[in-house]
Parts: sequence; C-alpha cells; structure tokens
Amino acid sequence: MPAKRQGSTPTTPKARRERRRVIRLEPVPAGRMKVVFVLLCAGLLGLVGRMAWLQIVQASELEARARVVQTQRTKPLGSRRPIVDRNGRLVALDEERYRLWAHPRYFNFPGDEPTLIRDRQEVAARLSPVLALSSGELNKRMGDRASGIKLAEGVDPETATTVRSFGISGIDLEPYPYRVYPQGSLFANVVGFLNQERQPQAGLEQSRDDDLQRHEQSRSLRRGADGTPLPDNLAPGVFFGDDLRLQLTLDARLQELAAKALSAQVKTWKAKKGVAIVMDVTNGELMALASTPTYDANRYWDFNPERFREWSVQDLYEPGSTFKPINLALALQEGVIQPNETVYDSGALKIGGWPIRNHDRKGNGVVDFATVLQVSSNVGMVQAMRKMRPSNYWDWLSRLGLDAKPDTDLPGAVAGQLKTKEQFTTQPIEPATAAFGQGFSLTPLKLVQLHALIANGGRLVSPHITRGLRAGHALAPSGERMGQPLLRPEVTRTVLNWMESVVEKGSGKGVRTPGYRIGGKTGTAQKAVNGVYIPGALICSFVATLPIEDPRYVVLVVVDEPQGEHAYGSTVALPVAKSIIDGLLVIEKIPPSGPVKSAQTDTPPP
Repeated sequence: MPAKRQGSTPTTPKARRERRRVIRLEPVPAGRMKVVFVLLCAGLLGLVGRMAWLQIVQASELEARARVVQTQRTKPLGSRRPIVDRNGRLVALDEERYRLWAHPRYFNFPGDEPTLIRDRQEVAARLSPVLALSSGELNKRMGDRASGIKLAEGVDPETATTVRSFGISGIDLEPYPYRVYPQGSLFANVVGFLNQERQPQAGLEQSRDDDLQRHEQSRSLRRGADGTPLPDNLAPGVFFGDDLRLQLTLDARLQELAAKALSAQVKTWKAKKGVAIVMDVTNGELMALASTPTYDANRYWDFNPERFREWSVQDLYEPGSTFKPINLALALQEGVIQPNETVYDSGALKIGGWPIRNHDRKGNGVVDFATVLQVSSNVGMVQAMRKMRPSNYWDWLSRLGLDAKPDTDLPGAVAGQLKTKEQFTTQPIEPATAAFGQGFSLTPLKLVQLHALIANGGRLVSPHITRGLRAGHALAPSGERMGQPLLRPEVTRTVLNWMESVVEKGSGKGVRTPGYRIGGKTGTAQKAVNGVYIPGALICSFVATLPIEDPRYVVLVVVDEPQGEHAYGSTVALPVAKSIIDGLLVIEKIPPSGPVKSAQTDTPPP
C-alpha cells in the first residue's frame, strides 16, 4: 500500500460532491413570458403612437417652433436716404450709432466662473477709457439698479467694436441710425434737421420726408445650428438695399464762398440778416442759397428756433430799385415806351398830392432809360410807367405772379403782396410807387425768378434746389430749358443792355470784371412792416446778370437793416455779389466775353 504524501489534503466524498454540483436551468413559466411580451408590445405601441402623434398631429406646431429658433428676422432701422449736392458731395446721411445698456446682475468677464458676478466698479473701470467717461460718472449712472441702465448714447461704430471685444456679459449695444450733416451750417437753411426722435423739423428734411424715407423690409434668414446662414428659402434680391439719394442743384463750393462773403459783410454793417442767391436762368436751378444768421444742424438745440426759417423764401420785402428793370421790360412789352425814347427827370413831382423825389433829391433833365437805371431815377421811372394804363400795369404784375405762391420745391415759400386791382387803379399813388419798386412786396426768391425772366429771353422758369432721387453715386444732368414765355426776346435784350450800362457807367461799377460783360442794378429801399415804413431802416440789395452776351446766371444779394452812414446797395450788397461772381467765373469755367483789359479804379456812386 503506497505511503501518503506529506502536506496533501485528504479528499472526502462530500467535498467531491460539492465540486461537481451544477445549477440546473429551469424553464420560465409561460405566464411570466406572456407578461413580459405584453409589456414590450405595449411599450413599442406607445413609442409608435407617440411618433405618429408628433409627426402627424403636432408636426406643423413643432416645425413653427423650430423655425423660430433657426430663423433670424431683421427689423428695419428706419434709416433715411442721403442728400448730396450737384457734384455728389454729401450734405446729409445716416450713420450707425449705438446705445450702451448695462445689466449689473449679469456682469461677468470672459474666463470667469459662470456664477461669478463682477462688481460695478470693475466694469466701470474697464469701460471708462473707451467711453471717455470717468469711472465715477459710470458708477453714478448705474446707481443701484439691477438691469436696464442706459450708460451712453451716440456711441460711434469704432467705440462699439472695442466695447464688444471686451466680451463683458451684461453689456449690450443697441444699434440705431443717426442723422449727420457733414457740411455743418452750410446747407442748414435749406436742408433742415431731424430732432432726437428723428422727426423732421425744417427744410427739405420736412418737405421731402416721404422721399427721404428708405423703403426697408423685414428679412428672414435661416441659420444652421452653428449660426451659419443657410441659402435656402431666400428670394432673389433679398439683400439688395435702397441706395437712392436726393440730389440738390446747389454747389457746396459756391455755397461756402457766398456764405463767407455774406457773413463778413453782415457783421461789418451790423445788419439783422442777409441772403445771397445764384440761379441758372436757363432751367431755374439754384446753385447757391446762403443766408445769415444760420445754425449748425448737428447741434440745432444750441440755436434760437427763429433761425430755422429760410427767410429768403418766407419773408416779404419791398425790392426798391432792383425792380426797375422789370418795370421797364413791361413798358417795352406793352409798347408804351421805345428803346431810344427819353423822359424828363425834374428831381421831384407830386402824384395824387403825394411828393415823389429821387434818392439824392436832384434832377437829371432829359435822360434815356439806360441813364434812368444808371442814376436810379425814381422820377424817371414814374414818367415811364405812367404811360401804361394802371389796369394793364396791375394785370402784368399779377401775371408775373407777385400775388401768388411761386412754383418751387423750396419749403415754406409764400406769395407776395399786391394791392387789389381796385386800389391800384383808383389811387394814382399806387402805380407811381410801384414804378420804383415800393408799395408791394415779394420774397428775394421771387425777385431772382423775375430777373431770370429778363436774362433768359422772357421765360418764367421755376426756381428749385433738387434734381430728384438718384441711384448710387450717379448724378443727374442739368435740367432742360423750359418755362412759360411772357416777354419778347428783343425786349429782354434791350433791358439787359441798359443793365450793362449800370455796371459800366452807373452805381454798379464795383462789380466790373475785366474781360466780362455783366449787367446789374443796385437797390436801397425803405423797410416797411405791416405797411408802415420804419424810420431809418433800409434794405440794401444788388442783382447781377452774366454774361450779357449769353446770359446764364443771376446773382442776388439782399442785406436787411445795415447800420451806419453810406449804407447803400452799392456799398453793402454789391461787394458780396462781386466775391460770388469772381468765384462763379472760376467754378463754372466761364470764358471771357472779350480781351481782358486792366480794371479801372474809379469809385462807384452809392
């Protein structure tokens, strides 16, 4: 019998039985299998039912909710179209500005824990250098409110980009359009301005408000999960913008020259106000319309609201001697005087018991009509116009539109004032005073229109300052020759020759320019308010037409109530017209009428 090995463990029958024990699988009861099968089927049916409910019953609602999340809808900002001068220089435009809003309860810097709320002082210190506001001022504006605090308005795009780059949570930038006038006060008298609520308050901004409103529409743009725009469902031209702009007939260069010369002269003579107008007589386009005092449209709140009116089209005055060429043209048209005819100027006469005198109270004897204009004879004008029947005279003044609102696009234009036909025909003093430009009133704009009538051969053109809406940077050509014919061309040619003699021999000598033929007429009229003449108050004016051989431009300067001795049209208004004409010749490249000779230095009479 073999020996037992040391260290071995004896194996017992019980141990061997435990090692060999196997768990036998028992069949699942049929009842339990049925329960499990029923539960699985019920779950599957429920899932199918839910899918059917979502895809059939709630499909449209869920699609709409998804579109809201996926679609970005842009809202119109209410921007306006730009305004440009005749050469395309910007006069008014909309710039994008921003309002800066703060929500302190969400203040958080990039990299901070989401739950960390930064102190207001920390945010103020970060924004202060960019906004050019002290930290203390920003803290004061934030106060203790938790949200919805407006920190700044009028933030420019560059500053907004810097603020946005900080990535500060709780700081929002709200874009909005802001009207800017790059030329400052240069065109304020005709363009006007928008107030803080973007409501037009004056000028073209108000009269052409509908034309200046951009045609903007809301746009819906679908985006993917990462924000990338999706090209589907976009109509052709959806991103095409309204690039129309309103073009003026005014020339910024000539406007600036006229404004500077006028302002200097008004200041020198301590006058109340003044206006300078340059018109193209062929089509009625105004190339300059400068008035003073004016205002800066970018800071309109700093100025008296009285300055927002353009008085050259809204205020009436008696034109005085500058109307004498118009009267002579009417007499020639009616045939009651002839070009080579003369009248006797005694220096004074009485009409209906009222004395009428020349400005210097001197007589000039027998004079032709060129001399009547040269010496600005009131008596000579009365002698000429009394040859026309008062009823015919009144009819002509009415036909010229003195008592009607002018056909113009200038906002606020008013009609002149003319005595009734009964008064004019039954009171002899009325046609007599009208002969030398008093007893009725009109606007400077109307006087320019009437002198354009003389310059262009007898056509009454409509003065205007806009050419219309143009696309992009395209500029419109000059308007066509048009206008209602009222006078015979030979009549207007005769009057122009008489006006040229005023510049060559009379009170308009100061406007002479070597090589150029210029016609003109000075005016120094008493100022009337509500039909009553104000003692010592004068309105000085000068009107010029050039070049005489082929008239193209009329220049009018009117200065209201200049102070001091020797205030006449030749001393107050003429120097301004001379500066404007010198600039006009250069800007429009007008060739000389003949060989250039040295300018004479004799001093013109007042």
